[in-house]
Amino acid sequence: MRWEEVEVGDPGKGELRLRHTAAGLNYIDTYHRTGLYKLPMPLTLGMEGAGVVEAVGRGVTGLKPGDRVAYATMPLGSYSEARLIPAERVVKIPAGISDEQAASMMLKGMTACYLLRETHRVAKGETVLVHAAAGGVGLILCQWAKHLGATVIGTVGTDAKARLARAHGCDHAIVYTKQSFVERVKAITKGAGVPVAYDSVGKATYPGSLDCLAPRGLWVSFGNASGPAPPVSPIELGQRGSLYMTRPSLPHYTATRKALDRIAGELFRVVTSGAVKIEINQRYALKDAAKAHRDLEARKTTGSTVLLP
Repeated sequence: MRWEEVEVGDPGKGELRLRHTAAGLNYIDTYHRTGLYKLPMPLTLGMEGAGVVEAVGRGVTGLKPGDRVAYATMPLGSYSEARLIPAERVVKIPAGISDEQAASMMLKGMTACYLLRETHRVAKGETVLVHAAAGGVGLILCQWAKHLGATVIGTVGTDAKARLARAHGCDHAIVYTKQSFVERVKAITKGAGVPVAYDSVGKATYPGSLDCLAPRGLWVSFGNASGPAPPVSPIELGQRGSLYMTRPSLPHYTATRKALDRIAGELFRVVTSGAVKIEINQRYALKDAAKAHRDLEARKTTGSTVLLP
C-alpha cells in the first residue's frame, strides 16, 4: 500500500464528492489487498467511511453540501481524504452518532443486522454461537443478540478478549486456545447444539462449527480470518443432521435503496437506543493503513478501528 496524491475531480451525474472525516477498518480490506477477493488493480481500499458532502452532481436530491453521511458499499475508496461516490449508496448520519462511530459501524453493524434479523432471525430464548466474539462484528453481534433475548456463546483467543466479550453480552466466552469450543458448546447446550453458528473465521473453525449445530441448524460462513474454509459436500451436511449453510454478503442484502435504508435504519435505532454500543478501540492515521492491516491480521485489535485523514 502506498500513500500518494490523486486528483478527485467534480462529481458526475448521480454522484457526490465526500470529504472523509474517518474510514473504517475491516477484515475484508485484507482480502481485497491480498487478492483473496480479486479486484482490478491498482485500487483504493476501503468499503466503509463517513464524512461531509462537499459537492453534489446533477440529479442528486435529498443531499446537499454540509450534510454528514456514511456508507459501507462498493465501489471501494474509503482509504482517502476525499472521494466520489454514488449518492444512492450513502445515508445521512443521525444526531447522537459521531462521524467516527458511523465510520466504524456501517459495514460491521449492517452485517450484524442482516445476520441476526434476516439470514437467521434470532428469537428470544435461542442460543447462538458467535466466533471471533471480541472482534468488530463479534462485539456488535453479542450485544444485539443479547438484546433480542438470546443466550450468546462466543469464541475468543485470549482471556482478555473473553472478558471483553462478556462485557458486551456474551454469556459464555470460550477461549479456543485452551479448550475445545465444540465440547464446550455441547456441554452448555446439554448436547442439543445451537440453531445457528455465525462464523467469520473460516478454515480454523471448520468443521467444528458444523459439529456445534443442532439438527437442521444453519452454518453462516461470512468471513475467512484464518483462511477460506474447504469445500463442503452436500452429503456431509445431510449426514451431520440435514444442516444448512450460507455464505452471505452485505452488498446482496443492501442491493436496493429500500433494503439499504431498512438495514441502516434498524442499525441506527438500536445504537441510539443504547442497546448496542459502538466502541472504537484503535485509531490510526490514514497514512498508517499498512500498520493497521498488520495489527489486524496479527489479532492485535479488538472491536472497531478507524483510520483518520
